Amino acid sequence: MSAVLVLILGLVAMALGYFVYSKFIAEKVFKLSKEFVTPAHEFEDGVDFVPTNRYVLWGHHFTSVAGAAPIVGPAIAVIWGWVPAFLWVIFGTIFFAGVHDAGAIWASVRNKAKSVGALTGEVVGTRARSIFMIVIFLLLLMVNAVFGVVIAGLLMKFSSAVIPVWGAIVVALIIGQLIYRRIIGLGLVSLIGVIALYALIGIGPAVPIQMPAEVGVMSGQAVWILLLFAYAAIASLLPVWMLLQPRDYINGLQLFIGLIILYGAIALLNPAIVVPGFNADVPAGTPSLFPLLFVTIACGAISGFHGLVSSGTTSKQINRETDARFVGYFGAVGEGMLALGSILAATAGFATLGDWQAMYDAFGKGGVNAFVEGGAFIIHNGIGLPEATAATLLTVMAALFAGTTMDTGLRLQRYIFQEWGEIYHIEWMKKPAIATLLAVLSCLVLAFGAGADGSGGLIIWPLFGTTNQLLAGLTLLVITVMLMRRKRPVWYTLLPLVFLLVVTVLALLAQLKSFYEVGNYFLLGLDIVVLIASVLVAMECASALIRLRREVSEEAP
Repeated sequence: MSAVLVLILGLVAMALGYFVYSKFIAEKVFKLSKEFVTPAHEFEDGVDFVPTNRYVLWGHHFTSVAGAAPIVGPAIAVIWGWVPAFLWVIFGTIFFAGVHDAGAIWASVRNKAKSVGALTGEVVGTRARSIFMIVIFLLLLMVNAVFGVVIAGLLMKFSSAVIPVWGAIVVALIIGQLIYRRIIGLGLVSLIGVIALYALIGIGPAVPIQMPAEVGVMSGQAVWILLLFAYAAIASLLPVWMLLQPRDYINGLQLFIGLIILYGAIALLNPAIVVPGFNADVPAGTPSLFPLLFVTIACGAISGFHGLVSSGTTSKQINRETDARFVGYFGAVGEGMLALGSILAATAGFATLGDWQAMYDAFGKGGVNAFVEGGAFIIHNGIGLPEATAATLLTVMAALFAGTTMDTGLRLQRYIFQEWGEIYHIEWMKKPAIATLLAVLSCLVLAFGAGADGSGGLIIWPLFGTTNQLLAGLTLLVITVMLMRRKRPVWYTLLPLVFLLVVTVLALLAQLKSFYEVGNYFLLGLDIVVLIASVLVAMECASALIRLRREVSEEAP
């Protein structure tokens, strides 16, 4: 199968989704209004609530929700064949992710920028809120702890990426000052930022920095993890305009340039996809395609983490409510484009099927390595860029996206502790510095609790996909209830909600069986907790919607 044809089909479908479907959703379902005073203006404080140019905010939102997950998930899921992965990424982006992300922004903006967890208590009920907050905390714990390990692993393996990854922070701080103080226009700022970032990528291979395998009593990876969390803690307390926004904005531009390079190389080389459309010869131990495909790809199609970002940081920066369509829906399209690039790199970036099978010799293999190595192969053979430089480019792309997600994730976890302080009247927990310290400590306890190398977070990662999709279902529930109360069409959110809850429960049951068979009783117990939460959420969903439907019917003339 021609990779170019698959690329064109995917891009055209997502373009139609944005220009046609999202316009309908924005105007007829959410009814976004440019006259509505957003929380960014109502509560402007220069730290968290900051009215922001929609292009800059798109960069923050998109890179925060993207992370490494839309690279890793699709690049693992192609083990079942490229067709199911491709179809779920495309249709999931158009009909699930875009509506979910834009809807979460709209719901939060209409409720003083409250997080989707806090909103659940008002929209659905206090029991649902309690479940929601636990699920949110678990998900953020997984994301922050694991992404720290992912970035540290990339820095240990690819020493050429160290300077670009850390240098991007300095570039972002400078860019933040230029944008916020309006020293020069956004176009020139963007050009300067991109040139600086790619100059660092060029310097990286020439000046590699290798962390020693052992640093005193700690491993090199553990040192990187501690440094990353120290940075993320500082970043979570700084005003969003100073580091978070410009870092994410420049990374967003970098992603599009990286995708243009990858897509351009595919167009010039026109490699064949060496993987079967539906792979019947999967390695032993590979779970069934349904329902595991839908929780393996997760962020490449729809992600509950997006709802946290949409209602946690993005809604506090929306200048006009109508920007939710561009920032939210098009942000999901950007992630879909990244997931599509990951699928093509992981299926067309190998010379033969045998080479591909050598990497995909067990379920869970592939991931970032398949994306980097396959993408570097395509770029090198397509446009002649040295393979080492191409690998550095893609490694930096993955590491920077994981870093921006970690930045935002820790800030969101700080918000969770502060919201708990509000809900349970714990005054000291409301303070940003203390809430940040609690967020960092909880992640480090997980990361280092099961090993001195800091990789403990990987223990609960197998449940990330199911927990993430459960959270997406909860977010769609909040949006659906708000729509029903306003007597708006609900099918565009209700159908994805039902699908996600069914898939999540089936996936949890499938994982429950596999954890029991291998004797992993820790994950077995955690799976049961999440499964119970799923059932309770489903019951709350049904109860809230039936109750509201009755109320709406009684109000009708």
